[in-house]
Amino acid sequence: MNDDPMAPVPQEPAAARATRPEPAAASIPVSRPALESTLEHVARELLRQQRTDRRWRVFFRFAWLGLAIAIAWGLLAQRLGPTGSNLPHTALIDVRGEIAPDSNAGAEALVGALKSAFEDDAAQAIVLRIDSPGGSPVQAGIVNDEIRRLKALHKKNVYAVVDDMCASGAYYIAVAADEIFVDKASLVGSIGVLMDGFGFVGLMDKLGIERRLLTAGANKGMLDPFSPQNERQRAYAQAMIDQIHQQFIAAVRKGRGERLKETPETFSGLFWDGEEAVKMGLADRFGNLDYVAREVVHAEEIVDYTPHENIAERLAKRFGAAVGQGAVKALRELAPLR
Repeated sequence: MNDDPMAPVPQEPAAARATRPEPAAASIPVSRPALESTLEHVARELLRQQRTDRRWRVFFRFAWLGLAIAIAWGLLAQRLGPTGSNLPHTALIDVRGEIAPDSNAGAEALVGALKSAFEDDAAQAIVLRIDSPGGSPVQAGIVNDEIRRLKALHKKNVYAVVDDMCASGAYYIAVAADEIFVDKASLVGSIGVLMDGFGFVGLMDKLGIERRLLTAGANKGMLDPFSPQNERQRAYAQAMIDQIHQQFIAAVRKGRGERLKETPETFSGLFWDGEEAVKMGLADRFGNLDYVAREVVHAEEIVDYTPHENIAERLAKRFGAAVGQGAVKALRELAPLR
């Protein structure tokens, strides 16, 4: 035995180390009850998740069913008209905002409301509550004609009550009423017609932009804002709006009759406050909706026949838009556009 601490330690040959077996890894005992408990817990979680998913599916099915019923009910209610009282009442129709197609103040909506009000035996009279700057003379003319036709057919009076404004096309509608009531500060009149636009010819010249317009027909590009104004075409457009103006004037004279005190300014497009409008015969008396229902119609209960877009219709439109977007997206994914 070598006691020298500095003596080298003998090394085991490499071949012996390679053939020597590795010590066995310590085995980890697995408890059978613990494994069963874990599997049972996983199974319970899966079952709970399935039940939750099932509940949500049922919830959404009932939600869609409720939405469909609400939409159908809302559309049916609008189709059947206002659920008013069977007792004598004053029928109200609001004319608000721009008079234009596809609006609540358009001819289609107002004519439908007028028919419902006139055909209701409990409606003693119809009140048009107006707050509008006007709009399409075509739409206003259709409503004016329909009011006259329904009055003659059903023998009911129509009253116009002006809130803030009754101008241009709105006044075209109002003159079909038997009487027009205003507030002292209401704005009334603007009996005229306009056709507006812009001209960009000078700006295009400064920017060096050339307008290239091809037309089949000498007047097809009439009133094009990027072309120089043609005097003959301008005169034609002026004659056309003058004719429409005369139609408006004729409707006012027919509706107001001898009550109208004409002046050179009456049909000039000016408008006046309610106090001056009464003096000029453009309106009859001062009064609001409640006053007319109580003192003129003698039916204080007011039933609204105004066409309104209800919640069901808004939901239907949004739902339809969402479905449409989804369909388009699906089609694009199936067949990409190139």
